Amino acid sequence: MTITGTKDAQHSHHGVVMHVVLWAVGGWRRWATVAAAALAIGLGYHVVFGQNGLISYERKTHDAKLLDQQLKTLQHENELLKGHVERLQNDPSAIEHQAREELHYTRPGEVIYTLPATSGASTPSSKTSRP
Repeated sequence: MTITGTKDAQHSHHGVVMHVVLWAVGGWRRWATVAAAALAIGLGYHVVFGQNGLISYERKTHDAKLLDQQLKTLQHENELLKGHVERLQNDPSAIEHQAREELHYTRPGEVIYTLPATSGASTPSSKTSRP
């Protein structure tokens, strides 16, 4: 009878050890699952909100479009200014027109009428007439 009792005790002890091992392995799996989920959430957050994430990418794309528009505007303005410079270098009437506009030069016998500034203009308007 004692032999049977010790075998039952061994089986009982073996069952407890197996239960602890299975619980420990199950606990390890739970911790591994939690760690993997936390890692996935952290990586997802970094992909969306990180230094080079989707939000940053959208902002940089928007900035690039704005800079491209600004570049096109400046290139157009540059072409206009180049044409103006070329006219001033080659066309005496363009030089005369510029001098009359900026310096209010007149030809003999001309009269310049200066009107008061309107709310939309910062410089007085001038009207040139010939007698």
